[in-house]
Amino acid sequence: MNKHFLKHTFSLLNIDHVELNSRWNYKNVVSPYHRIYYIDKGEGQLSDQTKTLKLEAGYLYMIPSYTLCNLICTSYLSQYFVQFFEESADGTFMFSTVRLIAKVKAKEIDVANFQRLVEINPGRGINRSDNPSVYEKNIYYKEYQQLNNQQKFSDFLETQGILLQLLSRFTVPEMVQAKEAEAIPVKILDAMRFVFVNLHLPLTIKLLAEKVNLNPEYFSRLFETHTGTRPLAFIQEKRIERAVHIMATSQASLSEIANLTGFTSLPHFTRMFKKIIGLPPGMYRRQLQSPSVPSL
Repeated sequence: MNKHFLKHTFSLLNIDHVELNSRWNYKNVVSPYHRIYYIDKGEGQLSDQTKTLKLEAGYLYMIPSYTLCNLICTSYLSQYFVQFFEESADGTFMFSTVRLIAKVKAKEIDVANFQRLVEINPGRGINRSDNPSVYEKNIYYKEYQQLNNQQKFSDFLETQGILLQLLSRFTVPEMVQAKEAEAIPVKILDAMRFVFVNLHLPLTIKLLAEKVNLNPEYFSRLFETHTGTRPLAFIQEKRIERAVHIMATSQASLSEIANLTGFTSLPHFTRMFKKIIGLPPGMYRRQLQSPSVPSL
């Protein structure tokens, strides 16, 4: 018996078909949402810290949330794209263990799905700019959420179904763990939820273990067994994810962001940011504010 069950929903940001030129050249982009592209004409490049993929007609591409990447178009590129937040009741997320760009051959149903998403979600294009530093602002996220709240229930269900179909195209071994996921114990889920809500507070293994009435050493082993990471590494990763989101959607200073995400000092924040994202926070912010690069 298949014991899989769905525990994820998606909050749609943008869906559109666009034609791009050499101005679509942005590097070191990190977004708090998933992106999927279908290329129908032209070519370009998509790269992360490990590889470069050619954007070409007839293929689907995925950029998981919080994946550092570069977007390049040398002359002309025609694409469908969709951007969406992933939401989970228990705090676990798809593709969270492997943040890598991916490419798969498109099928006819994929093209039909993109066309249908555009049809049932009108007015969801990025009309202001194709520059992430322009459209990744909290005020615009709120506008998109208002559109979601106004969506007919039938269109909401269909949108969720299509996004699941598109995501299913990327459930390849290099993107997901081959081992069947076991149910995460309730106490570990409770600890994860506590982390999400209290990233700004001093968090320790001892504190989390006390919250769920477990011995700290046993809690640490149990947490790693069921999440694939140690509790402190999980906390730091979630703090940096929150920092990226704040940086993309506000003008808060690096010191303020460090404080809001629970780091004891700006140097500590800087070290962890560079370790996880691959760039110091100051450099990342400068490139976010002025992300264009010369054409290849």
